[in-house]
Amino acid sequence: MYKTAKVYAPTKNPAGRLRWLAISRMPLRSLGWRRFLMGGRLSDAGRLPRYVAVFLLGASALWAPIAGYLATAPLQFTSQASLILPGSGASASVNLNNIGQASSYANSAFSSGSISPTETYKRLIGADRILSAAAASVGVSTEVFGKPQVTLVDQTSLIHLSTKGGSPELSQAYADALLGAFFAEIDALRADEIATRESSSQIAIAEYTEAVTAIRATISQLQKSSGLMTAGQYTEQVAAHERLKEQLLQLEAEASEKNEAVGALETALGLPPETAALTLKLFADRQYLTLVEDIATRAALLAQAQASFGPRHPNYISAKDAYEGARQASLAHAAQVTGLNETALSGLDRAPQGERASLLSSLVKEHTQREGLVSRVAVLKQQIEADEARLNTLAPLAAELEDKQRDFKVAEAVFASAIARSESSKTDVYASYPLVQVLEDPSLPEDPSSPRRKLSLAAGIAATLLLVGGLAIAWVRQSILARLLADPTKPGDA
Repeated sequence: MYKTAKVYAPTKNPAGRLRWLAISRMPLRSLGWRRFLMGGRLSDAGRLPRYVAVFLLGASALWAPIAGYLATAPLQFTSQASLILPGSGASASVNLNNIGQASSYANSAFSSGSISPTETYKRLIGADRILSAAAASVGVSTEVFGKPQVTLVDQTSLIHLSTKGGSPELSQAYADALLGAFFAEIDALRADEIATRESSSQIAIAEYTEAVTAIRATISQLQKSSGLMTAGQYTEQVAAHERLKEQLLQLEAEASEKNEAVGALETALGLPPETAALTLKLFADRQYLTLVEDIATRAALLAQAQASFGPRHPNYISAKDAYEGARQASLAHAAQVTGLNETALSGLDRAPQGERASLLSSLVKEHTQREGLVSRVAVLKQQIEADEARLNTLAPLAAELEDKQRDFKVAEAVFASAIARSESSKTDVYASYPLVQVLEDPSLPEDPSSPRRKLSLAAGIAATLLLVGGLAIAWVRQSILARLLADPTKPGDA
């Protein structure tokens, strides 16, 4: 038989009385577990040592790690800094006279939706080479320097970073070293990008230079072979050739007019122009005119002698000899002046005085002008024929020279544009790596960020209060359970 324990049950509620009666009839070894679960009376002070022991064990378990953490954790100070990426782009345009235009445009850092410069810089700040360079600059190892904490602010271009150190000055030095290494790496990346671009540009510029040099050598050879410096000179020579043709037509018309005038004067005078010229030349000689006057005098004396004396009279013969002598002297002198023989001299005009002398002068003048025009026409024809032959030879050379000069202008423009682009690209340093500025310099912390003594103490006190609250609930759990079991409308009875 099992012994039963006497338990005082409540008498107000019949259902509760039946339950307590059932409990009162349980065996004694089952009663220990029931007491553990249900608890004891509120006035039972015998339970107090057990609760105190549980409280001490729980408080020890809570405060031992907190005390150990506060006692052993080294002090850590956190320095904070902020970076900002300006969102606007930049553009520049330069007009080079007779060369072209060079433009440079840097897009905004946030113009592309697929690339975030803040994320790029966040990863770059935490890169191993930057951490190694920053740690080396302050004379510590990478492990001692630690990993910086980098955070991005949503919907902004701000980057916050923080570094930890054993003292305020050390944490600030770590942050300064990190920013210095970051900006040095950014500058190195930009310089490498510019060098790479310039290298590719130099290759293109070298090719353009070779093309320009080759075209220039071809132009020089064409200029040397053709004598033309530009294709415009050939056009000017063609225009001059056309002007010569117009001048030839005009001269031919003038020569024809002079020829008609000379023909009319020849018909009127009955002398050719050459004879008229010799007549004027002869009668312009003073000695010949003197001889002519002497002939006239001798002829008058001969006429008087012929009228007075017979053909055999000495006076007549003397007068006749004197006349013949004067005539022969005049013919000799005329032959000397004109270069004609006696027979040819008989064709000369013997009376070039008055209007006839004027007509002879006009004939000679018109003949001279006609001969001049004829000579000019002949020379001009020869020149036109030579120019036509030369222009026919120069035509293909001029066309080739024009093509080469046009190619040279194009090649020179491309060459100048390539140089301008190469030079302007050096100013576009923020194309791939946008501009970043320090918004907040690294701070000098006043209080340590670790260990957080107040937070640790607050957590220990809160845990202790929770432990006390739990023990208090356990102390009064019998009355709480009794109420729940006694009232069937309670949710616990369901």
